[in-house]
Amino acid sequence: MSKISLAVAGFGVATLSFLANAHADGAAPTTPTTTTTATMPTVDDPMLTPVPRAKTELTSWEEALRNLKARSADLRVAEADVHRAEAQARTALAGALTQINGQAGYSYAIINPGTNVGSFKVSNPATNWNASISASQPIFAPRAWYAIGTADRNIEASTFTVADAKRQLAIAVANAAISVYTAERVAELNRNSLRDALSRLQLTKKRRDLGAANGLDVVRAEQDAQGTRGNLVTGDESLRQAREALGLALGLAEGVGVSKNLDLNGLASGANTSCKPGATPGDRPDVLATKKRLEVAERGKHDAKLQFVPTVSLGSTISMNRNLPDPAWNISALLSVPIWDGGARYGTLRDVDAQIDQATVRIEAAERRATLDVLQAKRAITVAEQAREVASQAQVFAEQVDALTQLSFAEGKGTSLELVTAATAHRQAEITLVLREFDVVKARIAAVLASANCDY
Repeated sequence: MSKISLAVAGFGVATLSFLANAHADGAAPTTPTTTTTATMPTVDDPMLTPVPRAKTELTSWEEALRNLKARSADLRVAEADVHRAEAQARTALAGALTQINGQAGYSYAIINPGTNVGSFKVSNPATNWNASISASQPIFAPRAWYAIGTADRNIEASTFTVADAKRQLAIAVANAAISVYTAERVAELNRNSLRDALSRLQLTKKRRDLGAANGLDVVRAEQDAQGTRGNLVTGDESLRQAREALGLALGLAEGVGVSKNLDLNGLASGANTSCKPGATPGDRPDVLATKKRLEVAERGKHDAKLQFVPTVSLGSTISMNRNLPDPAWNISALLSVPIWDGGARYGTLRDVDAQIDQATVRIEAAERRATLDVLQAKRAITVAEQAREVASQAQVFAEQVDALTQLSFAEGKGTSLELVTAATAHRQAEITLVLREFDVVKARIAAVLASANCDY
């Protein structure tokens, strides 16, 4: 039983005892003697039943990472980008390798006038077929060779993007798990508050029956109970939504709770194990990815210039025809000199220059963002701890005010409005303290992941 419950219990029993003695003796009321051994009136209400536990519950940080790897849509999309970059690298390599093509044809002459040979006409065969195999090998193709290196750098950039996606997902899962933990604690406090409000309502009704309270006191107690019910309904829905958000972060289409055995401090230590902080904010994966994109853009400019360079390729063809007695084989060399394409290459150069400018600006923005993220994450720990200390002191004072207001009301010196106001402030102070406590855990995890490189 909470301290406020004991105080309310003492206030209620002392008040009823005091009123009973006053009615029995016909004497003027005297100051009641409170007791802390009394029990609260038994209350029974359907809303006091807690929200059922989730079918699936998170038990450890390692389990969260396993779910991310297996089910996260965002992570799978990022990994697919790496596969695409690898496929594009293979395509770039193909441009520098030998190309071999085969052809075959068959024809049937519906009208066959024949062929004139001197003064004679010789009929042609009604059917004909031919086949050929050709091969081409680039001998001088600097643009194709350069594209291979560019494709490799695209793979590296995509790999950094995957690492940053893992970091972002780790932050999302940690925050979602803490949100569920917080929502469950708030829901528990809401039920304790409703139980206390219903107990006060029963005591107020008994005081009214004994002539020590009026209808206004009862209405205020009823109003307090209904307000607590509203907070309970809202808190329960927040809990369900928090579970669904955690399930979505883990790649599940259902609400996921957190096990009672889950250690929140273990989340921070687990995050520190699977995600290693970088030495500087510039080592964060998203910053490294933007730097690699700049390198790709700069290579794109050189690639555009290589479009002006001639290419040389060596080719060979073997062909057979029904009308020819022997197969034919030839070898050829092809020099291709780009002369004029309408200005497309110059347009490509201008486009690449703009891409380089964009990539440079993105690096500056990413570095600033990473630096501020790290700075704010470190400062957030101190701020969260200070806010928790303030909330703790406020909760102590609110509890004392609530208890003293109850005693003052029992002595006939306070009003029911003061009683309800003090109880409401006490409830809010308890909820605020819970929120601030979990903010500390969230800040510590955010500080670990602010510049981390996650490998899981």
